[in-house]
Amino acid sequence: MMHSPSASRLALAIGALLIGCGAERTVYRGGPILTMDPENRVAEALGVAGERIAQVGDEAAVLAWAGPNARIVELQGRVLLPGFVDAHGHFPGEGIYGFVADLQSPPVGSVVGVEDLLARLSEQAARTSADDWILGLGYDDSLLREGRHPTREELDRVAPERPVAAIHVSGHLGVVNSAALAVLGIGPETPDPPGGHIARDASGKANGLLEESALDPVVGRLMTPSLLDALRIAREASRRAVAQGVTTVQNGLTPAAQIGPLLWLGRLGLLPHRLVLWPSMEALDQALAAGKPLPTRTGPRVWVGAVKLVADGSIQGYTGYLSAPYHVPPGDDPSFRGYPRIPADELAERVLRYHRAGFQLAVHGNGDASIDDILDALERALVAHPRPDARPIVIHAQMARPDQLDRMRALGASPSFFSLHTFYWGDRHRTRFMGPERAARMSPAATALAKGVRFSIHCDAPVVPMEPLRLVWSAVARRTRSGFVIGEAERLTPMQALRAVTIDAAWQQFLDAELGSLEPGKRAALVVLSGDPRNGPGRIHELRVLETIVGGETVFRAPTP
Repeated sequence: MMHSPSASRLALAIGALLIGCGAERTVYRGGPILTMDPENRVAEALGVAGERIAQVGDEAAVLAWAGPNARIVELQGRVLLPGFVDAHGHFPGEGIYGFVADLQSPPVGSVVGVEDLLARLSEQAARTSADDWILGLGYDDSLLREGRHPTREELDRVAPERPVAAIHVSGHLGVVNSAALAVLGIGPETPDPPGGHIARDASGKANGLLEESALDPVVGRLMTPSLLDALRIAREASRRAVAQGVTTVQNGLTPAAQIGPLLWLGRLGLLPHRLVLWPSMEALDQALAAGKPLPTRTGPRVWVGAVKLVADGSIQGYTGYLSAPYHVPPGDDPSFRGYPRIPADELAERVLRYHRAGFQLAVHGNGDASIDDILDALERALVAHPRPDARPIVIHAQMARPDQLDRMRALGASPSFFSLHTFYWGDRHRTRFMGPERAARMSPAATALAKGVRFSIHCDAPVVPMEPLRLVWSAVARRTRSGFVIGEAERLTPMQALRAVTIDAAWQQFLDAELGSLEPGKRAALVVLSGDPRNGPGRIHELRVLETIVGGETVFRAPTP
């Protein structure tokens, strides 16, 4: 999947010359317009013709271009900036909470203990037919009052004859009941699958906790709803996204079965935003084996982008792969440091194969040992098959070390940081997972900036809600749930964080010629905020999205208070 940035820029320049030929003209004025262009200019006015931005600059010049019949939008001191670009998420995952039990804890949900979790699953059981699995999503053992996972026996109480599964908030592990273990064919002699783990009690019997690839058959059930439910899920996820000012969403691990339906949603005009699909390595393997290349773009609303690989798991699930042991290990082994989901040799072979086939690469890596494996694989592939501006992405890069950021710069690789970890799990990282010293270096965005490494930040929805303003606040404030500032040296300024959810997120996905900044010729993807994020950085998450515009059309407007 080759990209040609120079060709894109040429097309954009030609398009800018043609803008406005017969299209309706709209002018936004009366408030700061944060362009996110290379100079971070703040403009007085912006002119839109049809689906494109035509003019950006001082008010008099834009009004002169617009002419007397233009529509004038008065910002009244509110702030206009580019629509937010989802650098890594799992659309339409947020919509699924209307169809499975919501097991999230405060401040997102209301599950505070195991009994709450079981009650939600029992409610779900009453809503589903007797031959369906009973599925719940989003529990966090570190936030339950018991401080542990639910057990197989507890899930048996929900429905002893039906399969029940509670999937962890990370999506990398979960607990199933006895009936589910039987359906999955997991017994005393079942070995761990490659890249996964079946937890067992002292007698060797599976206790219901499944990690990584061992959980894949259960997660697969979430990925295959009925056609009608899939449409409802997508609509709900879209509603949530545009209400938060997100104009480009991403499915950051698209199985083969989802690619066609999601492409058709775009073709039928059922998406109010743009969508980027990252096919899974299994989906790409199928396409390559069949000799049927995946489409690179299907229209103005849907793109197929990087191939996604998952090299390790989740640090809060103890499946992230570290070079040094966890601060407080999950069991009796003080040397425990997680494990790779894909062995280093296989990862290197796959990265080489996909890079050679022309694809951009996006590889999930949380622990620093996993990031070492990823960078070794990228270096091998780029040396064997040099390609200018390949833009490989290291997803999450949570525990990236300074020397690894140096390697990323040398390789032309780019991290996408899950910066909301500092809020949602920062306290646990400091006291349990990483310890104070390593936790202060998690999601090291300021160090990346100082080293000249371009990066994005993301929400990883539905792991946490799609809330770009809370994400920006988290990258700026780095405050945990308890109010502790974790890693003050890694704080960003508001403008640096805003760029990481607009132009830098677009650049990372080869969309920067079309999206991410307010410049003539680009698509009119805009968001209006209730206040200026540059003022009062500690309150950015309290700002409201008032309007979201895609292709010059309003797709969300906040109700009048």
